[in-house]
Amino acid sequence: MTQTEVARKREVSPAMRAVAESEGLDPEVIRQGVADGRIAIPCNKKRRATRLVGVGQGLRVKVNANLGTSPDYADVEAELAKLRAAIDAGADAVMDLSTGGDIPAIRRRLMDACEVTVGTVPIYEAAAKAARDHGDIASMTADDILTSVRHHAEDGVDFVTVHAGVTRHVAESEAVRRRVCGIVSRGGMFLAHWMRRHRQENPLFERFDEVIDLAREFDVTLSLGDGLRPGAGADAMDAAQVDELLILAELARRATAAGVQVMIEGPGHVPLDQVAAQVKLQKELTGGLPFYVLGPIVTDVAPGYDHITSAIGGAVAAMAGADFLCYVTPTEHLGLPRPEDVRVGVLAARIAAHAADVARGNPAARAWDRRMSEARARRDWETQLAEAMDPARARDLRHERRPGHDDVCSMCGDYCVFKVAEANGKRK
Repeated sequence: MTQTEVARKREVSPAMRAVAESEGLDPEVIRQGVADGRIAIPCNKKRRATRLVGVGQGLRVKVNANLGTSPDYADVEAELAKLRAAIDAGADAVMDLSTGGDIPAIRRRLMDACEVTVGTVPIYEAAAKAARDHGDIASMTADDILTSVRHHAEDGVDFVTVHAGVTRHVAESEAVRRRVCGIVSRGGMFLAHWMRRHRQENPLFERFDEVIDLAREFDVTLSLGDGLRPGAGADAMDAAQVDELLILAELARRATAAGVQVMIEGPGHVPLDQVAAQVKLQKELTGGLPFYVLGPIVTDVAPGYDHITSAIGGAVAAMAGADFLCYVTPTEHLGLPRPEDVRVGVLAARIAAHAADVARGNPAARAWDRRMSEARARRDWETQLAEAMDPARARDLRHERRPGHDDVCSMCGDYCVFKVAEANGKRK
């Protein structure tokens, strides 16, 4: 049975207990959330991550890091280094988005070395194989697309992105033609190209019952991809994006009714004033299913700093109800990230997620902030460094800018407000 089917039998699985323990919640809360689809625990039957996570209502906001090769850089050792950087920086999950080299072998190497939840986008492999073997991604068949999903599930992938909402009607609509950046989702564009060439409907949409059956067989969580997500702020919340969301909501209802765990993916490039409204619309249309967002990136003009633009959007999105943040690195829009870019991207997304957890009233998040504040007031530097989200970075900065006296920092020195207040208290 899937986690959903177990939960609907009013049983608590080991995975549910593990998530309850990590979240500090009653297992029954987790079971009920899984039963009604508002919590997903991505955990393929063929693989159990050492660190299981729950995604959804009432839980800590989670962070994903994208990894994977490209045709220009297909070095699996480099991807393993990025995997280590992501996990060391605190990522809750990783996705292998490889499009270069021996993709199945790379995926298996990454999964063998990975202790956290793993996701993939199977159509990338199908398209790359078609391009390699026949010179055109459109040469893949409908069966190739579905078979790629099966191969990833058989390898033990915990969640798969399927762009089942990119229908011919939406992809060929006037709304898409009016866009500044058109279709920027790689999986969405692959499918749009395939549909134009073959004059057929998206197989992931047309044969969605087969996708459901496959997901139920392996208890793979379906992450319903936003193939029409906006790639420019000017394209946000247009008819194409909304039409796709309505399709995804209906597909999600079918999958959830069949006992399959589902997440909905969201934008993308979104102006800051639209972020909360987009999250609330998604939650309303899907009945509160887990929402997984890329960024959102709130301005288009900061290449090199898009880990910051996405952290701003991610904090607002998570505060409004998004459950899962996909990191963005400083190299977004510029090139394949390096291990240090991965580390920085994960930490930026974690800051956004934690800020939202504090705003949402998560007791553990608020307690963490309080411990840091109390240590700061005491000038307890060892505790401050230990409680820092990135202890190594905090320790390095303090060492590089050492103060004249170890009880203060070099910004204020003996003018430290806490030291002055302490001296004033002693005089009294």
